[in-house]
Formats: sequence, C-alpha cells, structure tokens
Amino acid sequence: MRYKIALFAALAALAITGCTNSGTENQNLTLSPDAGTTYKLGNVVRLNVHIPNGMSADSIVYLIDSVKNTSRKDTLGTQIKTDSLTLGSKLITARVYSGGKPQEVSTNIILLAAAPPVAYTFKIEHIFPHDTSSYTEGLEYHDGFFYESAGNYGNSSLRKVSLATGKVVQKVTLAPKYFGEGIATVGNKILQLTYKEKVGFIYDKNTFKLLDTIPFTWAPEGWGMCFDGKRILQDDSTNRIWFLNKDTFKPQGYIDVCDDKGPVNRINELEYINGLIYANIYTTDTIIVINPKNGAVVQTIDLKNLYPMATRPYSVKSDPDNNVLNGIAWDSQGKRLFITGKKWDKLFQIKFEKL
Repeated sequence: MRYKIALFAALAALAITGCTNSGTENQNLTLSPDAGTTYKLGNVVRLNVHIPNGMSADSIVYLIDSVKNTSRKDTLGTQIKTDSLTLGSKLITARVYSGGKPQEVSTNIILLAAAPPVAYTFKIEHIFPHDTSSYTEGLEYHDGFFYESAGNYGNSSLRKVSLATGKVVQKVTLAPKYFGEGIATVGNKILQLTYKEKVGFIYDKNTFKLLDTIPFTWAPEGWGMCFDGKRILQDDSTNRIWFLNKDTFKPQGYIDVCDDKGPVNRINELEYINGLIYANIYTTDTIIVINPKNGAVVQTIDLKNLYPMATRPYSVKSDPDNNVLNGIAWDSQGKRLFITGKKWDKLFQIKFEKL
C-alpha cells in the first residue's frame, strides 16, 4: 500500500538531477539538508548553502517547487516554515548570485503529516440490495437515485440505480475496449473516466446522451473521481489527487496524500463530504479521510467487519482479490453515507464512530 520512503526519495532525487532552471548548475555548491530528509508538517527546515573557497555570493534566492520562498543578502542560511505547504516531496533550490550571474543547487525533503490519523469504526444503519453484475468503480447519490460506473472490459457501463431495489433504471454501455472508472457529476453533466484508455466521457445527466470525449494525458491511469463544488478531484493509482477545472477538465494543481509514516498509495473511489475527501484504498477494507488543503490523512476507518468474507455469496468469495470494498456515496440532504463493493449483493448505509 505504501512506497518505502527511501524509494520515494530516490525517485525525487532523480527528478532533481534532471531539472534545469534559469541559472547554471555548479557542482561545487552544496545545499543542506540532504536529499530525502523527512520532516513533519509544521516543522521548520533550516537551509544552508556551502559556498566554495574563492567564490563570493551577492544574494541567495530560495525556491520551493520552483516558486520563490525567500531571499537573503548573505550566506548565513535561512529557515522555511512548512505549515502552509502540501505534503510529499518538495524540491528546494538555492539560486546563488555571484557577480550578477546565477548558479543553482537543489535538494529535496519529504514532508509528512504532523500526526497519525484518528481511528474510526462504523455502525450499520440500513442494508440495501446491490446489483452483483456491477464491478463498482464510481458511486454517487443524487435526487433519490445512485449513479454508478461499472468497470471491466466488455461489461463497463454508466447506470442510474434505484436505492430501494438496486435495479438499474437507466444505462449506457461502453464499447468493449473501454474499462469504466470513476464518475463526477457537475451540474447537468456526468464525467466518466476510463482505466488505461486515456479518455473520459461527458454525458447528459438526464438522458445519458454522450456529449463529448476528452483526453486524460497527465495521469498514468484513471481511477476515482468526485466534485467538491468548485473542482473535479481525480486520482490515478498513486497517492496523487489531481484538481481539474470544472469547465475545461484540465489539471490546475494536485496534492500528494501522506500520513505520518509515508505516502498512501492506491487511492481509488472518492467522495467529497463536508470539506474533506473520503477515499477507498484499493484491495483493502480501509477508507481514509484526507485534508484537501495539504494531502494529510486525518482519519482512517477500518471496515473489515462490514461484510465478512464468510457471509458473502460464493461468486464474491471465489475472487476476493477483485471483489473488494469500493464505492462511497453521500446524500447531502439526508446526511446519509452509503458504502458498497465490487460485485457485492449489498449496499450499506453506515455511520462512522470514533474508537
């Protein structure tokens, strides 16, 4: 579920060595802390540039992820505060001006959540039927119905489903070459991702008429998606959540999701609830709650006892690696939370409770 910190740092270091900026690289300059040093959100990071003998510095500009943070007229170093930064690998660059000419040196730090997530459990309030033909990839609740994206090649679809019966009341089927993934409803449109096909579909919410197709070229894969009222949130199999413009469907930023131990990978189906992001972790019985401002995991919910394997139908038990927990929907008016899984015969209305 997680990348090891060492690997995470190594990949970031590779990215650093390949970058170029407006100045020239000088191998005699060094910048501390060492690449891959880990900090917690809120820590102060002390930066020091070692200037080689025979070189004088007129000023030093410090940048974080290529954005200016601070500058100094001396070489005494500086401190940067991390409480307003997002989590993950942060590229730190010192642009040293000597004789009016800039030279640059870079390092990186790994910024993690300040505290472990708060643990929650659950209480089942109601159980509804769920269509076992649906390999659930996306789930939303609007106006008394579920809108559901079903995956798998040859069986992918977009569905409108009755809450009470679990029956499909409206459906559009994807061509066999497409694997349906997450969905997001924006006004009177529904956007549906595909898994590896690098394309998304835009439908009319009422008629399911296909209005347009759009390319998804910035992410390795298409997984989960939701809408926070201003932006579309999309994940891609890693610990990254992209923010997409709701009108152009183009990326305009991202956060990397981490807890206090490291990056949390394989984020899948998403739901935005009361200012926080709720996310399934693929192949696990865990849902995490994410702060959208910085990517910190603030809560974790253990759902292993929601639908014990021994009580599931044979069709689900026979393929436990695929028929896993996935599907979060929120009824914003009724304040109801719904949870299901891939090809499950049940959909649960639950409430989270602190341990």
